[in-house]
Amino acid sequence: MGGKTDEVKGRIKEAAGVVTGNDKLRAEGKTDQAVGKVKEVADKAVDKVKQTVKKLRD
Repeated sequence: MGGKTDEVKGRIKEAAGVVTGNDKLRAEGKTDQAVGKVKEVADKAVDKVKQTVKKLRD
């Protein structure tokens, strides 16, 4: 899954956990959001490295 997808899934889980009073589900939602953010940062870093390598080759 992509980073944005994980973030959205996490928000939904967290909201469901809050509404139902399920602390485990709420915590899972927060974790999913954090994972999504990390994936996005990693993807951006990979893109930057690819751009730099491409510039060096040209």
